[in-house]
Amino acid sequence: MLNEKQIIDIIVSKLAPSGANKQKDDDVSVLSRSPHMKAMKSLILKCDMLVESTDVPPGMKPWQISRKSVSACVSDLSAKGIKPRVSLISIGIPKKYSKTDIEELAKGFQIASKEFDVMIVGGDTNESKELIIDCTMLGFSDHGASELPGRNGAKAGDIVVVSGEFGHTSSGLKILMSRTKGYGKFKRNAISSVMNPKPAQKFGLSLAKFFSSSIDSSDGLSISLYELARQSKVNIVIDDIPSAKGVVDFAKTNHLDYESLVFYGGEEYEIVATIPRVKLKHAESTARRLKLRLLIIGKVEKGSGKVFLVDTRTGRKSQLENRGYIHLNDP
Repeated sequence: MLNEKQIIDIIVSKLAPSGANKQKDDDVSVLSRSPHMKAMKSLILKCDMLVESTDVPPGMKPWQISRKSVSACVSDLSAKGIKPRVSLISIGIPKKYSKTDIEELAKGFQIASKEFDVMIVGGDTNESKELIIDCTMLGFSDHGASELPGRNGAKAGDIVVVSGEFGHTSSGLKILMSRTKGYGKFKRNAISSVMNPKPAQKFGLSLAKFFSSSIDSSDGLSISLYELARQSKVNIVIDDIPSAKGVVDFAKTNHLDYESLVFYGGEEYEIVATIPRVKLKHAESTARRLKLRLLIIGKVEKGSGKVFLVDTRTGRKSQLENRGYIHLNDP
């Protein structure tokens, strides 16, 4: 069976509309200015579908589900430095959903609308066997497609950065879905990262102008790094693992590999980006002024689309596996 990315590739290759510029395998569509739209900026389009059986962990409340569906779209736009302005949302609702459940869904949309300052202007509803939410967002930019940070702009010598640490979400999913043990503040933070994901919106809106390439990390850190490396035709070398506080101890307690929790999880909404060295100091000063976390985790080298991890004790490099969370992929 085809996985999610293969299906998207086929659909995009057949359906790319005239006037829309979508970089291959990227997250957003850009409708650049044409002679017929001289008064308009570029239109930035994004859609994302949430399906209950694959995207909703045990215990997630309806309002958290609807908020998450909006958060996913916001995250992809944020990685490109785009603020969403309006959204259309279509919902497939199972018969089992009560009026209270519907009101809770509406509450989540309302929370997200205020939180991310995006107007939800309409949509559609239908009956379905499970909850399905399809969110479409529209933003604007003064730049054309070639001027926005895509996934193919990383160059040898660039610095690899992320907007936060990793491992909380994959730990939280293990706590929720298995007998894995977590305690105290770490457990609360891990579960909260799953139930209430927080896209790095301010980070992206403030710093995307410095990026040579960027992607959101919702499919996992490793697979996101590989996307940048593959599309930019470079290698990425990671020498500082962005591990969230408590992940190492959690892994030891449960006999898990903490690097797997950091690199191969999913459902995280951080931004992974590359920044040219000549822009790094300016980016760092901007981040400090705005009290944003800008974590340097590695560098870009000449290569052919691979990602390596450096053992800081021995200096040895090992290649990371190119895996993460992909819908419809074989387990």
